[in-house]
Order: sequence, then structure tokens, then C-alpha cells
Amino acid sequence: MARIVFTSHLARHVQCPETLVSGATLRAALDEVFRAHPQVRDYVVDEQGELRKHVVVFIDGKRAGDRSGLSDRVGEASEIYVLQALTGG
Repeated sequence: MARIVFTSHLARHVQCPETLVSGATLRAALDEVFRAHPQVRDYVVDEQGELRKHVVVFIDGKRAGDRSGLSDRVGEASEIYVLQALTGG
């Protein structure tokens, strides 16, 4: 099963423990977490189900490319990290 980890900043606001997921795509993996911890959804995705502007996801060390469909592949042993994206100058 893949492992999904949320930044400690997010954990200060909502319960989002490290979780093992079985989804084959980023969308499926996140949906598993959202079912168990629905309060996390609003911090990670917007009303259309797309990653929020200031959220970035890495799968096995590579930045997820599909911010709207969340179709990036997730392997059995993948590590998924959900972080805040830094912006500014």
C-alpha cells in the first residue's frame, strides 16, 4: 500500500495522520483519506476537486503534474507527500 503524509502545518488545523492507501491514482489515494478524515478535503482541494493553489503534492519525489484531474499514477509502494506550496518573491 502507498503511504500518504501531510505537512505538520496542516496537522495543526485538522486531523490528518500518515495513512496507508490503496488507490492507483492520486485522486483515488486522496479520496481514501477524505473518507476517513473528511475535514482534510477543504484544505487540500477546492470546490471543483482540484488541488488548491497553495498545495503541492509529491509522489515518489516527483511533483504531481495533474492538478485538476489528479490522475498521476500511484504505485503499491509509493510515498505521497502533501505540502503547502511557497509563493512570493
